Amino acid sequence: MKVCILAGGFGTRLLEETIVRPKPMVEIGSHPILWHIMQGYAAYGFKEFVIALGYKGDFIKDYFINYRQHSQSLTVDLATGNVTIHDGEKLDWQVHLLDTGIATQTGGRVKRLAQYIGDEPFMLTYGDGVSNVNIRQLLEFHRAHGKLATVTAVRPPARFGDIVFEGDMIRVFQEKTQTGAGWINGGFFVLEPGVIDYIEGDDTIWEHGPMERLARENQLAAFRHNDFWQCMDTLRDKKMLNNLWHSDHVPWKVW
Repeated sequence: MKVCILAGGFGTRLLEETIVRPKPMVEIGSHPILWHIMQGYAAYGFKEFVIALGYKGDFIKDYFINYRQHSQSLTVDLATGNVTIHDGEKLDWQVHLLDTGIATQTGGRVKRLAQYIGDEPFMLTYGDGVSNVNIRQLLEFHRAHGKLATVTAVRPPARFGDIVFEGDMIRVFQEKTQTGAGWINGGFFVLEPGVIDYIEGDDTIWEHGPMERLARENQLAAFRHNDFWQCMDTLRDKKMLNNLWHSDHVPWKVW
């Protein structure tokens, strides 16, 4: 089953970083967040990726074209120009890098990928969020309900701590918990090929028309994920994820 990743947006809320690189190439530790997402899927055996490129897509192409050279030791013969790549990390991934337009919306990007996916179910997620969602359990859930689409529903992380007052005194102070109110779209979809028919064209936003129609027609199921999920929308998010990466416990690292 192919894993499609939307990696073509402008990332305007992270402009300090995305003015020079696409958002999926912003690093957590020494690796782009895109690499972290792909590692999560690969840990469950899903290693064929179809990446929808747009804004500054050449950065992502260059990263994968030169991945082995940048991640392993080299010997360069300056007389001949020959480069020998020594033993090191070798990822057995297949990565399709597809231009889907600069201004194409999320639904339009999915539709443009259809010819490369074929007439088979596929996975879809965004290029800016990490999670420890169990992909195998997600897939089993999707196959069990028989609907066209499954979305992973997550609890939104709280931006600030909670304070409970008793008069002028603070009775409870709880820092940065997940809110107990509501669920949001966390990405990590499993989709049947029939969802492509719900997308009109490049201007279609996946989260609006197609998902709303799928819900109305009882074709959209939710896989509830109560554990770690975090998107990277701001510099604050980036700093928090980097702090976690360098800590003793990396909550999204399932590999």
